[in-house]
Amino acid sequence: MDSVLVKDIGIKVLFAGLGGLLLYWTITAAKLVINARGINPMVKQFFNQISAGRVDAAYLLTSKAYRQHVNRQQFINFLIGLKLNRFKNLKSGRPRIQEGKITLTLKLKAENKEELPLDFTFIKVQDEWRIDRIIEANT
Repeated sequence: MDSVLVKDIGIKVLFAGLGGLLLYWTITAAKLVINARGINPMVKQFFNQISAGRVDAAYLLTSKAYRQHVNRQQFINFLIGLKLNRFKNLKSGRPRIQEGKITLTLKLKAENKEELPLDFTFIKVQDEWRIDRIIEANT
């Protein structure tokens, strides 16, 4: 009789643990989606500015901290080195939150199946997202 009681309690504890884990995952996912609102339009605006030749406007979408470490000419040289004109499509990865910043891996895709993964780190400045870092991703 005791083993039946222990088994019954064990199953209830297991289900309670799974329910708690599911609730935690749901809350975390919802928080991530809510916090990341506005990033995709900003990314689109950033690449639209670059494709239209308005590099200065794209540079102004970066954070003040980014502009203190990367001057305008370094930014232009970085973009030239990426050879962005080869890429026609953009695929966004899963955002990751760390210390109030959101990192998003964007994969630029060319017609010849070539991919360029870039890690963008975003920070919120006065209710607007700004690019705080851009690096080539190691995937």
